[in-house]
Amino acid sequence: MKYLITGGAGFLGINLIRFLLSKGHEITSLDIADFDYPERSAIRSAKGDIRDAEAVEQCMDSAEVVVHCAAALPLYSREDIISTDVDGTRTLLESAARHGVQRFIQISSTAVYGIPDHHPLLETDKLDGVGAYGEAKIAAEALCFDFRRRGLCVPVIRPKSFVGPERLGVFALLYDWAADGHGFPMIGSGRNRYQLLDVEDLCEAIYLCATLPEEKANDTFNIGAKEFTTMREDWQAVLDEAGFGKKIRGFPAAPMIWTLRLLEALRLSPLYKWVYETASQDSFVSIEKAERVLGFRPKHSNKDALIRNYRWYLANRESFKNASGVSHRVPWKQGVLALAKRFF
Repeated sequence: MKYLITGGAGFLGINLIRFLLSKGHEITSLDIADFDYPERSAIRSAKGDIRDAEAVEQCMDSAEVVVHCAAALPLYSREDIISTDVDGTRTLLESAARHGVQRFIQISSTAVYGIPDHHPLLETDKLDGVGAYGEAKIAAEALCFDFRRRGLCVPVIRPKSFVGPERLGVFALLYDWAADGHGFPMIGSGRNRYQLLDVEDLCEAIYLCATLPEEKANDTFNIGAKEFTTMREDWQAVLDEAGFGKKIRGFPAAPMIWTLRLLEALRLSPLYKWVYETASQDSFVSIEKAERVLGFRPKHSNKDALIRNYRWYLANRESFKNASGVSHRVPWKQGVLALAKRFF
């Protein structure tokens, strides 16, 4: 099959491209960033913006399946988030419909559920996005549902936060502390259950949506790890892997959240509301529907996923030592949090 991957130079994009290449598929990547991986010669790489209708049209001409991974993440401005995640999705859907694409797989987010009052979350639960990113993901899903009603096959995947090779962003902050022999502070006791997802399992879920009969795939699915414990226990596995004997230290949630709100307002911390407002709360979704309908069987637990990502971080740390930005591919600047590191 011929796949178009938006955001192909990103964390999910490169993992998905490697996954699809291993199965012999033809791939086009569309991304505003350069595709600077060794796989460059094995795919068609286009540099362009999903908000640019002409750039989209040039990549859509031969696509049979579109996997829409590109997104402006929460550290972007509200304007960029809305224009990319909503307007860009509309441009892609319109082009896909014109070109007769067989499937358009939307990578959404469990951020569409906001800060819920119950668990596990089901695909039928109310949507209540937190901040511009959550709101934009809900609006993008609405566009997908509209095109689904028009006859386009549009599977929508709502993954939990996913980790694995190439994942940096906020995770790099904690990996940096662990690798340098420091412990982790935790918002609250850490006894809350917080589900994650390995990117390899996410790629498997995407592939099921791309290859199963339309009557099964043309739906909305939560995707996450099946095995996970508490925030404290899962992250302690990273400190144990680091080997310095460090432990998780919990702090009362309310004072930490107010402090992080202030630091975010002053632009002294990379952590945004969705991260620190939910870190002390239970956060997990039911994957029963994906298991039953798609046959989804995740291979990795939370601990497996975090340790696999941490080992990749250690093996590649020197290559991004001086890099920073607002995507998942680079570490985020720690800001004032770098000063707190010495106390742990």
